[in-house]
Amino acid sequence: MIELDQEQLMLQKMVREFAENEVKPIAAQIDETCEFPVENVRKMAELGLLGIPFPEKWGGAGMGELAYCLAVEELAKVCASHSITVAAHTSIGTEPIVLFGNDEQKEKYLKPLARGEVLGAFALTESGAGSDVSGVSTTAVLSGDHYVLNGTKIFCTNAGYAGVFIVTTSTDKEKGIDGLSTFIIEKDTRGLTLGKKENKMGWRGSDTREVIFEDAIVPAANLLGKPGEGFKQAMDTLMGGRISIGALSLGIAEGAYEAALEYSKERKQFGKPICSFQAIKFMLADMAMGIEAGRALTYHAAWLRDENKPHLKESAMAKLYCSELAMRTTTKAVQIFGGYGYSKEYPVERFMRDAKVCEIGEGTSEVQRLVIAHSIIE
Repeated sequence: MIELDQEQLMLQKMVREFAENEVKPIAAQIDETCEFPVENVRKMAELGLLGIPFPEKWGGAGMGELAYCLAVEELAKVCASHSITVAAHTSIGTEPIVLFGNDEQKEKYLKPLARGEVLGAFALTESGAGSDVSGVSTTAVLSGDHYVLNGTKIFCTNAGYAGVFIVTTSTDKEKGIDGLSTFIIEKDTRGLTLGKKENKMGWRGSDTREVIFEDAIVPAANLLGKPGEGFKQAMDTLMGGRISIGALSLGIAEGAYEAALEYSKERKQFGKPICSFQAIKFMLADMAMGIEAGRALTYHAAWLRDENKPHLKESAMAKLYCSELAMRTTTKAVQIFGGYGYSKEYPVERFMRDAKVCEIGEGTSEVQRLVIAHSIIE
C-alpha cells in the first residue's frame, strides 16, 4: 500500500474538513434542486483545489495526481456533484493544456484554470460518438488564420459555468481517427451556444449540457498540438480521467459504507443492534474489503501517473473496479438501512443514484474490460 507523505495527509485533512463543514450541509439541497454550488466552487478555488496536480509555474499547487485523487475522494464521500465538478475541471478540462499546450496557451489559459479563476470543461461526446470516438462528427475547417466549427456535443460536465472548453473535432473526415484535432475554445466564442441542461438521475448538482457550434470562429493558435493528434490526446486525457473517476467512485463507496456502519450500530431489531447479525456483518465485511482493494488500485494508478510510468491497464482497472464497487456498496447500504434507505431522509439513496453513472462516464465498464484484456493479451 502506498504511504502518504505529510503534505498529502495535510491536504486530505483540509479537504475532509471542508467537505464536512461546507459541502455536507448543502449536498441534499443541491441534489433536490439541481442547483450548481457556485459559492462552494469559489471556496474550493480559493483553497487551491482546482489546481492541485498542476505545476506551480503555471498557477497550480504542484502536488501531483495522487494528491489530487485524495481531494476527489474526500469530496465524493459527502457529495459526488462537488467531486465531479473538480474532477471534470482538472483531469479533462485543464490537463490537456498541461500535456499538449505550448507556452503561449499555458500562459493564457492554464494559469487562470489552475488558479480556479476559470472553470474548465471537456467536450468530446456526441450522439453518435460515445465509446466510439472515431464517430466524432463535429467539424473544424481551416479558413485563413482561424477554424470554423460546426457540430453538437452532449453530456458536457461543467458546461453552463465553464470559461474554457477542450473540444475534439474532425479536421479531416477521410482520415477517421487520424483526422481528429483538439481545440481550446473560450465560452464567449461567436457561434458557441449552450443547449439543454440535463435532468439527471444522479450528480444532480453538477451542470451537464449540450454545447453547440454553428460556424464558430476559433483562432488557429488555439489548436492543441498538431492537426490529427486529437485521438491520441483524447485517449491520454481519458486515461487520467479514469483514475479520477476511480477516486470519485471510491469516495462514494466510503461514504455509503460509513453511513451504513454507523446506522447498523444504532438500529435495533429483536432487541439487538443489527450489526450483531451475521447477514449484516457479512455485508459490512464485503464493503470494507472492497474499499481497501479499490483504494490500493486507485492510489497505485495515480502513483504510476505521477512517476510517468505506463498505466493504461492500471487506470482502467481502478476505474472499472471502483465504479462497480460503488454500485455494490451503495446497494448494500440501502439494504442495511431497510425502508429508510429508500427514503431521502438518509443520504444512501443519493449515493446509490450518484454511483450508477460512474460505470458509464469516461469509458463504460465494457470498454474498460476491453482495455484491460488488450493490455494483458498483447
